Amino acid sequence: MTVAEAAKWAATLHADQARTREPYVNHVLRVALRMLCHYRVTDPQVLAAGLLHDAVEDQPWAVAGITEHGPPPVRQALTAIEGRFGSRVARLVEAVTMPERPAGVDRIEHYVEHLAMVLDVEPWARVIKLSDFTDNGVGLIHTIGPKVLKSARKYDAAVPVLRELLDREDTPLESDVKHHIRGQLGLAQRRFAAILAA
Repeated sequence: MTVAEAAKWAATLHADQARTREPYVNHVLRVALRMLCHYRVTDPQVLAAGLLHDAVEDQPWAVAGITEHGPPPVRQALTAIEGRFGSRVARLVEAVTMPERPAGVDRIEHYVEHLAMVLDVEPWARVIKLSDFTDNGVGLIHTIGPKVLKSARKYDAAVPVLRELLDREDTPLESDVKHHIRGQLGLAQRRFAAILAA
């Protein structure tokens, strides 16, 4: 029930969002399905967090159930997730939610440092982020416009950090799954290199 409820809520929260050529909800569904089918993750709380991984970042007002105004209500949104799915799901969603970037801090540096710091202590959040990154990074070839180059720069800088996190003993994935993900990170990096060289 947890996963089905999270999928239904994610579809509602992201209903008005779109990616380049598709409804945004397809992305969160792929993140969860990749974990289930390719990473062999069956923990319903991890799958629910995967389905909700962008909810607080993209739709904090809707998650919190308040009218959109003022700064994003991140804490209220996380509290709402905790109320529906428990503290572990909320903690995992928080770990993969990018905090607001302080003024004057480089966006790529902020992104990479956040990944390194937060995922250092949250092994299951690493799994969610690896699936998310694979969908965004390997799938970057399906994006068009100025976002492509900007994203390639950001994602390329993150690959070494994600590779190191993946290879840690406490990352809760089987060795063959880690091997598969290494291949995906390599493919993404080759695509970033081609974009940056163009």
